[in-house]
Amino acid sequence: MLTNGKVRPPGGAAPRARRRSVGGAAAAAVLASTLAACGGGGSGSAAPVLNWYINPDSGGQAEIAARCSAESNGAYTITTSQLPRESSAQREQLVRRLAANDASIDLMSLDPPYIPEFAQAGFLAPVPEDLAGRVTEGVVQSSIDSATWDGELVAIPFWANTQLLWYRESVAEAAGLDMTQPVTWEQLVTAAQDQGKILSAQGRRAESLVVWLNALVESAGGAIIEENSENPEDIQLGLTSPEAARATEVMNTVANSGVVGPAFSTSSEDTSATEFESADAGFMVNWPFVYSRALAAVEAGTLDASVPEDYGWALYPAVDEGQPSAPPFGGIDLGVSAVSRNVDLAYQATECITSDENQAYYMTTNGNPASSSAVYDDPEVLEVFPMAPTILESLEAAANRPQTPYYSEVSGAIQREYHPPSSVTPETGERAQALIQAVLSGDQLL
Repeated sequence: MLTNGKVRPPGGAAPRARRRSVGGAAAAAVLASTLAACGGGGSGSAAPVLNWYINPDSGGQAEIAARCSAESNGAYTITTSQLPRESSAQREQLVRRLAANDASIDLMSLDPPYIPEFAQAGFLAPVPEDLAGRVTEGVVQSSIDSATWDGELVAIPFWANTQLLWYRESVAEAAGLDMTQPVTWEQLVTAAQDQGKILSAQGRRAESLVVWLNALVESAGGAIIEENSENPEDIQLGLTSPEAARATEVMNTVANSGVVGPAFSTSSEDTSATEFESADAGFMVNWPFVYSRALAAVEAGTLDASVPEDYGWALYPAVDEGQPSAPPFGGIDLGVSAVSRNVDLAYQATECITSDENQAYYMTTNGNPASSSAVYDDPEVLEVFPMAPTILESLEAAANRPQTPYYSEVSGAIQREYHPPSSVTPETGERAQALIQAVLSGDQLL
């Protein structure tokens, strides 16, 4: 049986130590060792091409690929190929190609929930032990956990994400909420009702609903998967636990509070961000992109500057007073294909891609938070993201979604049974757990 125990980085490095960059002399040494191992590589030899399959962004990964190619001093050239926007579609495309032993894939930007499936299927090349120690030095534990399966680091932490509680400072002040202290979902509902403002969350039938439920269950002290196993029939679920029942109670309370936006059952992260930019905004749970989105709207002349000036941020809401919240975790980890012709070079490239310098660049230009703690001390990061210390604090408390090779089945069943949020009850957990068990045992299809 596998447990949900956390894996600490090798060597026990100081949590905020700045990791070295890979360039200059280091890259030259890499090149020399690579050419020696290959038995040549004269002046006319072309650099091996590493194909990096990336999730859509604002051009940041392509820029990092160009930077690392240049810094390698000819050891390799990284090209990028863009995957579909939806993470489930990204998974589907990669699984099909890897199952067919497609050697053209070297590097992959992977959504963390799918990493156990890729590792269990043998799609990921083993991470070299010495590299594992370097790429986890100073990285937040939630990001290390996301790249770990069966007690081993199987992918390289790249960038990490988490949801914050966003609030309009004017609304919180009028409601008498002390936002320097933890607040509960019930407090937010009451404050929004008293002030006639919107409490925004994501209620649509999508992965965002699983993100919300998992955060509620974990914040209540439970887990959707209580004990893991490579055998699907031995996985022990926690959707009928008292903690899961408490989570459904909070979800139902929010959905039926009268202060969520219209058509809450189809509300996405973008829907929530739009609501929070309106005059009726009060509170919202969402990813940090909402801040840069609002500033961009101000610059474009479509949003008054007074709106983001009224934005405040705090840790994710608690389920129960006195019990710390477990904020959602997201982000991207890097996988190296087991059938790549350039596994060693690909892993050398990951060390450059995930350097503190490149993580800081990616955070300030593309809005995706770093997994390295040291990046949050960078003055430019603090200028672009004044809430950076809160993001780091949230990442340090964040909980991953269920880690299982059967995540697609677990997520699909949850989306089916917990939607719409206004109808969930403790019995919803019983139905969802029965459905997941039936799907995993092969007795039912989603």
